Amino acid sequence: MSEQAQMVYVTAPGHDVAVALAEAVVGERLAACANILGPITSVYWWDGKLNRDGEVAMIFKTTAAHIPALTARIRQLHPYECPCIVALPIGGGNPDFLAWIAAETAPL
Repeated sequence: MSEQAQMVYVTAPGHDVAVALAEAVVGERLAACANILGPITSVYWWDGKLNRDGEVAMIFKTTAAHIPALTARIRQLHPYECPCIVALPIGGGNPDFLAWIAAETAPL
């Protein structure tokens, strides 16, 4: 279970913030890889008001065992009060790539 590959979806207010988050998390081997996508438009409720803002999305590839540390680190570095951090299990894929994810994350 701890080696199960996971994708973690995160949003950030801009490209520079996304790059800084990605470099920190991947540099610390909490994730094997980060993809930075965008710009995107997010529509959401906050403080009782409907908002629409430009953001950047990130997809981190990691293992289930790294989710708690990765989440804590992103929350520590992220400028948002309540950042979007959502982990999704990877049900299958290229076995070599999935093994690479496990190999490139820090041993626990």
